[in-house]
Amino acid sequence: MTRPGDQLLAALAALANPHRLRIVAALHEQGRAYVSQLARDIGISRPLLHLHLKKLEEAGLVTSRPEVSADGKALNYFEVVPFGIPLTPAFVSEAARTLGESHE
Repeated sequence: MTRPGDQLLAALAALANPHRLRIVAALHEQGRAYVSQLARDIGISRPLLHLHLKKLEEAGLVTSRPEVSADGKALNYFEVVPFGIPLTPAFVSEAARTLGESHE
């Protein structure tokens, strides 16, 4: 079970990058996209995009699903997982109480 404090740190770390903010924004606006299209839309290479998508996926902010296109190509589609992070002092205080040992 993931602790709320650990989840908060993972989400904030994942979002603390301009490329990852752009990825989340693009996926939010498009609904979902496959890697090649998303790389073109954001203007970064596919290998770099994969690294950022992995970080976002590990934080639980995006999901991926492989699909086969009409012409038989395997495409990996990504979409944003609905999330809300209430950054209030009370929320941060409560999250801090639940941090795992690796953050002490």
